[in-house]
Amino acid sequence: MSDLSSILKKPITIEKNLSLSHAISELLKNNISRLIVTDETSPVGIITEKDIGLFLLNDDTEKNLDEIHVSQIMNRLTSVNDSVDIETCVEIMLEKGIGSLGVSSNAEGLVGIITKSDIAQYYAQKYTGSHKIGDVMTISYLSMNSDDSLRNVVSKMIDEKISRIFLKNKNNDPEGILTFRDLFHIALEQGNSDSVLDNSDQMISIVFTRKGFLSNSGFGNTIQAKDVMTKTFESVDFEEDLSVACDTMAQNRINGLGVRINGKLGGVISKTDVLKAIYIDNSSK
Repeated sequence: MSDLSSILKKPITIEKNLSLSHAISELLKNNISRLIVTDETSPVGIITEKDIGLFLLNDDTEKNLDEIHVSQIMNRLTSVNDSVDIETCVEIMLEKGIGSLGVSSNAEGLVGIITKSDIAQYYAQKYTGSHKIGDVMTISYLSMNSDDSLRNVVSKMIDEKISRIFLKNKNNDPEGILTFRDLFHIALEQGNSDSVLDNSDQMISIVFTRKGFLSNSGFGNTIQAKDVMTKTFESVDFEEDLSVACDTMAQNRINGLGVRINGKLGGVISKTDVLKAIYIDNSSK
């Protein structure tokens, strides 16, 4: 068995003709960020929470979520054979700027999926001691004030094409993080559709578009970012081993952490940074 076969996961799928309301339900119910899109069991694409969020918040139509099909915004699924090594997968993901790969076998077709989360856990097992967090952290990061309106923060996320943003209080101390998943939850709450997760066939009866989050009359203009952000802010020290960051991200099911330098937030570490660390190690061999 290759290393790749040992870390891949069974993919959760969705048929291409199902609606975005169904896709959001599946993402939230399974606490995942992506779904493999199928056409009568054959994989034809992939859809992520970032794809959904950016599409809907840039869409000027008045369509409900149940009127938009997954096939309208899905992306091409890049796949590799299960005999490929993990380091090659890292190169492909960095080159294409993607967060996951389908894994197929010659005999069975699609057998799984690997994500940056799986590779970060692999790093913690195989590369401990290779890098400190400060060696590969990202110094530059986007943040806004937690007292800002949800509308302003979402506008920034759209402009920068990012799916999460750090939020600070008036003293410039980190207070939380806002993600598209948080926006999905507040949209469900505003639409009075809490039962959607108990019945994946029930349609989300809201219009999750610019109208709700970004218009002058929408709820995004009356809610502060801190009211809906994820208040648990995980951070690590820049002198710790990178494997500590990998373990922390895995335990909390998050994609990035703040990095403390002398007790202050001095940057971020993400799973993409972990992939870059693996790439650096193998390029020098």
